[in-house]
Amino acid sequence: MKPALWLRIAAVATFVHAVVHTIGGVFGDPGPGPAAVALQAMRANQFVVMGHVRSYSDFYRGLGLAVTIFLTAEAIVFWQLSSFAKTDTRRLRPILVTFLVAYAALGVMSQVYLFVGPVIVEVLIAACLGMAIVGAGSAVGAGARAAAQRA
Repeated sequence: MKPALWLRIAAVATFVHAVVHTIGGVFGDPGPGPAAVALQAMRANQFVVMGHVRSYSDFYRGLGLAVTIFLTAEAIVFWQLSSFAKTDTRRLRPILVTFLVAYAALGVMSQVYLFVGPVIVEVLIAACLGMAIVGAGSAVGAGARAAAQRA
């Protein structure tokens, strides 16, 4: 498959990751039990930070929404990069490598500190980026061969 298609798949997977993260992680209900008790404790203990009264629950929700914003932005960037992948694959490779390394690290972090759901999606996104990189290398090679044949 061509790099553009792999990037579009990565874009859709990243957007789905953002939506599921928001529904389940940011606005999800922990249900009764220890998780609900922990959330109540996070809400109950407020303190002043830089002149504002906040709780750990505020930080949890704020950082969760920040992750949603970044995942959504990355999905848009992957979709936009897929257009560039059709014409300028060589210059695209360092950008894709950066995102690949980031998603691989995020997958490891999710395995250590979170659970398997995010790991699966992050490995899928990293694999799509890796395939786009490989495809970009093939496209560069094919373009160079075609130029050499014309000369």
